[in-house]
Amino acid sequence: MAKQFLVIGAGRFGTSVAKTLYDLGHDVMVVDKNEKLIQEISSEVTDAAVTDASSESSLRALGIKNFDAVILAIGYDIQASIMCALLMVEIGAKYTVAKAQTDLHGKVLNKIGINRVIHPERDMGAKLAHSLISPTIIDMIELSDEYSVVEVTAPEDMVGRSLKEIDFRAHYGISIIALRRTNGEQTNIFPVAEDIIKEEDIIVAVGDNKALKKLGWI
Repeated sequence: MAKQFLVIGAGRFGTSVAKTLYDLGHDVMVVDKNEKLIQEISSEVTDAAVTDASSESSLRALGIKNFDAVILAIGYDIQASIMCALLMVEIGAKYTVAKAQTDLHGKVLNKIGINRVIHPERDMGAKLAHSLISPTIIDMIELSDEYSVVEVTAPEDMVGRSLKEIDFRAHYGISIIALRRTNGEQTNIFPVAEDIIKEEDIIVAVGDNKALKKLGWI
């Protein structure tokens, strides 16, 4: 079922989020006070409008309470971002996501009551650093300060062994939630103990960051 999203800010980050959501089949409205940016994205989303999102009357006119989620993607104008975040929470948006420019900016957004604060530049920098240190790491998502989901290329010493034999939970304190096949086979979602790890499989695991670090997976 298609969901409705409002993206505030049509910069590189906001545009990427909006286009991806739209390509996935959802209704996406993008607003920005820059007319040129709105013209550029208007044909690639459901709707686009020139709007100053730091204005309470403008936000209310958009009906932000009707959207499943509102993504605040304003970039370097931290003052406008904070003002807009305050209004989003005050008006009663169902679910809010905001991009933070700095750690302090992120803390303020959290204090305001934004449901999810993200740091794109910092997070991408961390992912790059991890991938340079350990080439087996393909991707990593931090669920919290303590837990993460990682995608890693199956280590040689695990190839040909079953999940039961390795017993990730008992020996490493992590859980395997999928085995992505790169040989044309269908990805194995929620694998069982008897499943065998094959060469070039991509292991998707979730666990405590300390446990993942011991494996060299973060």
